[in-house]
Amino acid sequence: MPIYEYECRQCGHRLARLQKFTDAPLTECPACQQPALDKLLSVPGFRRKSDGGCEADFKIGTKKNLAPCDTGGSCQGCPASR
Repeated sequence: MPIYEYECRQCGHRLARLQKFTDAPLTECPACQQPALDKLLSVPGFRRKSDGGCEADFKIGTKKNLAPCDTGGSCQGCPASR
């Protein structure tokens, strides 16, 4: 389930909620009780792997999609350098 972020147009309160894709968007702000919540556009999350790369939350077949690590793939045995 994705985490959706919201911000209130009235009071500026921000919150995040774990919701199903089929759940209706939140509309009422829990801070000011106004129907003024807007869903924010967020960056998808990545899981850090212990071998130096970042593993995306999606895979194609048996191939893992790895992003380069913070060192640019210079670690010995780093899969991002391959």
